Amino acid sequence: MIRFTKHAQEAISARDIAVDWIEVAVSAPDWVEPDPGHPDRIPSYKVIAEHDGRVLRVVHRPDGDDILIITVHFDRRARR
Repeated sequence: MIRFTKHAQEAISARDIAVDWIEVAVSAPDWVEPDPGHPDRIPSYKVIAEHDGRVLRVVHRPDGDDILIITVHFDRRARR
């Protein structure tokens, strides 16, 4: 089950990000990069064709059997 922090919920609403995009970014990312400052967090990246090919960055971590979404945004600096 995917759960969201309050910050992630606010970001989704403010940035008009579809939950479906987040789910696919976590389950089938285009790439993943380690976060040296937070080794328990996983930044996943997904190109969203429906959003002009912009790159969605979803930071998440395991939380028991769940996945906790910490933050989400379109990353202008992300390059594949």
